[in-house]
Amino acid sequence: MRVLMIFRAEIYSPNCVEKDRKILETVGNELLKYGADVSYVREDLLKDDADADVIFSMGRSSHIIEWLDRKEDEGRKVINSSLGMRNSKRSIVERIMRENAIPTAPLEGNYGYWLKRGDGAARQKEDVLFAENKAERDNILAVFRERGISDVVVTAHVKGDLIKFYGVADTPFFRCFYPTDDGDSKFGDENRNGTAAHHCFDRALLKENAGRLASMVGLQVYGGDCIVRNDGTFAIIDFNDWPSFSRCRHDAAKAIASLAGL
Repeated sequence: MRVLMIFRAEIYSPNCVEKDRKILETVGNELLKYGADVSYVREDLLKDDADADVIFSMGRSSHIIEWLDRKEDEGRKVINSSLGMRNSKRSIVERIMRENAIPTAPLEGNYGYWLKRGDGAARQKEDVLFAENKAERDNILAVFRERGISDVVVTAHVKGDLIKFYGVADTPFFRCFYPTDDGDSKFGDENRNGTAAHHCFDRALLKENAGRLASMVGLQVYGGDCIVRNDGTFAIIDFNDWPSFSRCRHDAAKAIASLAGL
């Protein structure tokens, strides 16, 4: 079986280029154990005539999504799906959560606001900004517009423990981690919530909601951020296609490789 692994372009991997590369390579190494013929290419170097029986793609460009569309039409197995990638825009995920009662951050609150570009995942630190109050929120909105970004998601800050979660659809794999426990951070925004107090919460309920959201978005490989309040309730504040799984890479790779059906 021919398997093509598509690396994410560096512009879509801010401060995570090496971590993103490693998870895809680790998945590839698992597939080699099953006798797969594995090859790799970066999304911005992919040629239109490339082909394989199974395609694992971390790519996010519109060109890649259109190419994956064609491959799916030709009967190829694609992970993540082109539909899932189209739906992974932050503003679309936000709408899906609110329309389907997935616990998420409120629109108004007393502890400040988060403003995030809604047309895709963050490419630089300035794509996710915190405002102390409504006046600062409105000023930051204006800055986004000056940058040519009109699609902006605005939510109220939620106090509590920040948790990173990772999942793989159609497998038992689901992991949760507290980033302040190990200090691993992309932009340092996790520090806004302070050191985790490890409030008790229902992990099975978080897994259920994350899995339900992944199914509605159309993602097989996913991850996100969640805030657990001191009363045990939680709010999913971020949801992404194919994170780096750096805290659980080898276990995740086995689960992801199983999606090939070898």
